[in-house]
Amino acid sequence: MGQKVLIIATDGFEQSELTEPKKALEEAGIETTVASPESGEIKGWNHTDWGDSVKVDMTLDQVKAEDFDALMLPGGQINPDKLRMEEKAVSLVQQFAKSGKPVAAICHGPWLLVEADVVRNRKVTSWPSIRTDLRNAGADVVDQEVVVDGNFITSRKPDDIPAFSKALIEAVRSPAIAR
Repeated sequence: MGQKVLIIATDGFEQSELTEPKKALEEAGIETTVASPESGEIKGWNHTDWGDSVKVDMTLDQVKAEDFDALMLPGGQINPDKLRMEEKAVSLVQQFAKSGKPVAAICHGPWLLVEADVVRNRKVTSWPSIRTDLRNAGADVVDQEVVVDGNFITSRKPDDIPAFSKALIEAVRSPAIAR
């Protein structure tokens, strides 16, 4: 059976941080599913203005964490700020973190890890503006391209996408993943 990665996002996701890892996963033979609070399409943010839309495959209410091998949280300032107010999104982050399955978050994506209260005593990285939030939530914050701490994978910004994608693909392919 093929591996499946759940991508949780909503309007305002940083376009490259969703589309580039998604493409890398799919090129590696890993199935991706985009889930959002509402069906239809979500609109990306491309650096300084609205970007392209991405099709939503299922709503958060339809998602069952046990159907996926990993979770990916793209950044963008708007996207995780909206999602951390969505109870189902926060609950899914908690379920993945607790399950030991890979949880990958880039840029502002770790805001959801803070909201889910799962970063205490974890080594992570992020976009500079949310590092204080991560520290206040008990995380050990560093400034590195990609940080892998147990089942958590974090990166700082779009320039880190190749390393972020590689680490996520390796984690998904790892035999340690509970199936």
